[in-house]
Formats: sequence, structure tokens, C-alpha cells
Amino acid sequence: MPSPLRLQKFLSRCGVASRRKAEEYIAQGRVQVDGKVITAMGEQITPGKQKVYFDGKEVVAEERFIYILLNKPKGYVTTLSDPQGRPIVTSLLSGIQERVYPVGRLDLDTEGALLLTNDGDLAQSILHPSHEVTKTYEAEVKGHPPSEAIKRLEKGILLENRKTAPAKIQIKQQKTKTTVIIITIHEGRKRQVKKMFEAIGHPVIALKRLAYGALTLDGLSLGKYKILQQKDLEKIFSNKFLYKHKNS
Repeated sequence: MPSPLRLQKFLSRCGVASRRKAEEYIAQGRVQVDGKVITAMGEQITPGKQKVYFDGKEVVAEERFIYILLNKPKGYVTTLSDPQGRPIVTSLLSGIQERVYPVGRLDLDTEGALLLTNDGDLAQSILHPSHEVTKTYEAEVKGHPPSEAIKRLEKGILLENRKTAPAKIQIKQQKTKTTVIIITIHEGRKRQVKKMFEAIGHPVIALKRLAYGALTLDGLSLGKYKILQQKDLEKIFSNKFLYKHKNS
């Protein structure tokens, strides 16, 4: 008989969402076990013995794990549905039959690298701070930030009563009224890059995520995607942590 699993871990393994997001769904009362709404985080279930439902639909384990890198255009939301009727990123995945969800988020007006998968363990590994998965962005900001301000960002600044981790920053281009900057961080706070530049008085005008770790867009056109293999997953993490492709 299968070993018991925490409910949020079961949901992530079945491709519903990352464990963190699954916990939100549980707290919202959207998950049922054998007809009973569950809102407690400590609930355990035995796969195959109990029936789990999310939003009224039975949750079953995915047979095939899939890992996707999408070059997200502006104007798409990184949610699986949108009450305002805006386009969602999964609508760009023509030909993909598996139910996948984004790993992390990109704002509506932000473009670039976005991972999608039905592997909740991978999502958890990328999002967990202990693995320090870096994300690299190209930010075009208003004005010309002085070197002192850039050094503040590199060392870490106070955002919402918590200091940011050190960042790597490179000035790519200075235009007449703006500056294009490459910034690499490993934290995943909401709108972090935008808030960092707002804090030094140089708000972001345009933002694009270039890479997760060493996994780059590598010629992937805007709005297009590619299926990732083991060698691609290894580029996401540092040498101290390697993630095994579950179909390998």
C-alpha cells in the first residue's frame, strides 16, 4: 500500500500546483478528501485509498512529468484562470496535453523566461530559498542610477522591513533618459526587482527575465516554448544540488 502523504504534497505531485500554492488552496477550502472539505495543513492521505477533489474535480496522479521553458510576452497573466478575462500563459502552450502550472510568477507587463511543469517537487526545489536558484533579469530603469545606489542594491537594501540578499548588477547600456541593467538575484519576493529600483528612485520601465540559473532563453522567440530535458534542468541549479528528470 502506498505510504501516507501530506495533502499539499499529494496535490503538488499530481500537478495541481506547487506545495506552497497547494497550501493556499487548502486554506481557501477548495480541497476535499472523501467528500469532506479540508482546511488544515497537517492532513495526510493515502493515495489510491482516498479520493481527493480540487474545485469539485477528482485529482489523479500525472503519468508523465513535463518541464517547459516559455518566453512569456507582455499582457499574459501567470495564473491558470483570470476573472478579468486577460490571456493566461498556458494558452500559449499549443500541443501540450498535460496540466501544467507556472513556477513562480511574472507580472502582466513583464516578459521573458517562465518555467511551467506538473512536477511539484521541482517547483518546490526552485522556489525554496535553501537552493538559492538565481534569476537574471534585464531591467530598463528611469534615469541613470549613481554608482552609490547600485552598490546599495548589490549589498542588499531594506524592503518591507527585511533586507534583500546581495545582488549581482551590471550596467548594460546608458540611454538618454534611461539605463539598461542586468541584475541577478536568488530571492523570489513579489515584484522584488521593481521594488528594489523604486527604493533607489529609479523605477523600472521595462523588465524581462533572462534566465533561471544557467538556463537561458537561448534563441527562444517571444511567445514560444521548448520542452526541457535532464541537461536543461541541471543548468537551473548549482553543482551542489542536481535535480533528476522524473521521466529519465
